Amino acid sequence: MSDLDFPTSAETLDGVSTVEVRTSANAALIPTIRAVASDLAARADFDLDAISDLRMAVDEACATLVDVAAPSSSLRCTFLVRRERIEVRAEVNAGQPDAAVSTDTFGWRVLQTLADDVQALRTPGVDGNGPTVGIRLDKHAGDAPR
Repeated sequence: MSDLDFPTSAETLDGVSTVEVRTSANAALIPTIRAVASDLAARADFDLDAISDLRMAVDEACATLVDVAAPSSSLRCTFLVRRERIEVRAEVNAGQPDAAVSTDTFGWRVLQTLADDVQALRTPGVDGNGPTVGIRLDKHAGDAPR
């Protein structure tokens, strides 16, 4: 498994539920992913502020990735739901061989503010394809220890 891979089943492993959403890398579809993030956080008993922060962080992460996605690429978001936190990994196949998530932008600062931990991810492309770029973020329930 690369650093961008997750188990793809929705079954619970060691108290972890995995949910994966895959759409076209199109900004018009980001609200669907944002809604999934909000619903998962609400079901995990996150407080309203944490739900809102997660929703906005997922929106920003997905928008950032759509900007570097190759034409006709998919946007894949995987949510690992644990008792007190949700880990989100979003990824796209990039359109340029040197593409990467920029960590010196205002959007990145927003992600750092909204999430408890955030990382830019990149794996090299194979067979002439561009790299896979992604963002991993963690959000803890409002009163969870960090």
